[in-house]
Amino acid sequence: MTNNEENTPILESEVIQRNIPSIGAAVRMIIIFTSVLSIPLTAAEVLGLSELQTSSWIMSLYGISALLGLVLTVRYRQPILITGNIFFIIFISGLEAQIAYPELIGASIIAGTFVAILGLLGLTERLTSYVPVPIVYGLLAGAVLPFVTAIFTSLGDSTLIVGGTLLAYLISRRFLDNRLPAILPALIAGLICSVYAGQFKPLEGQLYLTIPELTMPVFSLKAIITAAPVFFVLITIQSNLPSIRFLQSQEYDPPELVISVISGIGTIIGSLFGPIGVSLSLPATSLVAGPGAGDKSLRHKSVYISGLVAVFIGFFASIAVGLASAIPLVLLLTLAGISVVNVLENALQQITKGPLILGPLFTFTIAISEISFLGYGPYFWALVIGTGVSLLLEKDALNKLRNQVEQS
Repeated sequence: MTNNEENTPILESEVIQRNIPSIGAAVRMIIIFTSVLSIPLTAAEVLGLSELQTSSWIMSLYGISALLGLVLTVRYRQPILITGNIFFIIFISGLEAQIAYPELIGASIIAGTFVAILGLLGLTERLTSYVPVPIVYGLLAGAVLPFVTAIFTSLGDSTLIVGGTLLAYLISRRFLDNRLPAILPALIAGLICSVYAGQFKPLEGQLYLTIPELTMPVFSLKAIITAAPVFFVLITIQSNLPSIRFLQSQEYDPPELVISVISGIGTIIGSLFGPIGVSLSLPATSLVAGPGAGDKSLRHKSVYISGLVAVFIGFFASIAVGLASAIPLVLLLTLAGISVVNVLENALQQITKGPLILGPLFTFTIAISEISFLGYGPYFWALVIGTGVSLLLEKDALNKLRNQVEQS
């Protein structure tokens, strides 16, 4: 045997070892995708949509968005995970069918048009430069904290499932984290505990390709005034802006103009199958592009895996819905919380190391609140108020931070 042949298994082992974190990040992202599937299903029920309309909406929300993300990731070799904006759907559910479905589609198309125009004019880049990175981490910590606290909220009522899943995760992090993503043993343990507890339901649904149904938009003044501005803010200020800033903090160079234009055009096209906002997502971006996803040069691979699964969920919505219904909700929520532990850990470290303290702290606390004002939720106000606090009370520290960024 030659030296080359002897070294081949070692080299292959090193390659696998280097890719484990990105695989783990992809698995965590897939769990998040599955756990939030109930949100559009609930919204579809509120709106009284048919099964075909619901499948088309999920296809657009998952499939079209993920395809765009895969194209950008392949083109730029950066972890650019485009998703259907879940806060879009939450806002629609909150309207409680006060605006008709075709009118929501019209408002979504209007919002997408303005997002694309903003990108073409280069205004997204200017907006991004005004938001300090520590503020973004404050928002991120506030966004993912409820997922983690949900683990312990459910522990008393579902001790076996939650406790078994959490214990498997902790033991795996201690002994297997360098060889196997800890989320995988946690998933297996959770499924076993669910079966033992009699909580795992038979898998329902047949595997068939979603045939999308177009819905003609209606452009009503009520929807344009009520929904379109909120949709626009959810896509740009709440989602794309902090996500781009996070990518920059990880020393990536995301194509801001391209992301904004693709986000706008994707929203316009995708909305023909259901009102959606095509955008980056800060929690999702932090999972696939943060330190927990491993070597910076390999993190984009996590988007390949999770993106392809999202495409499958979108275009085979029937089996995806059946799978999500079969797995106990408490297990999905526990796995979602475990998935973002590393994200929360990193975000808290960033917001406490300075030089900005008060701004990120206000951002964090507002993000975990339930504030709703002028139609905008806590994440929007967390960014606005947190940045304002730093501008007002931490001017010197803010200038110091900007000088550090310029020097680097």
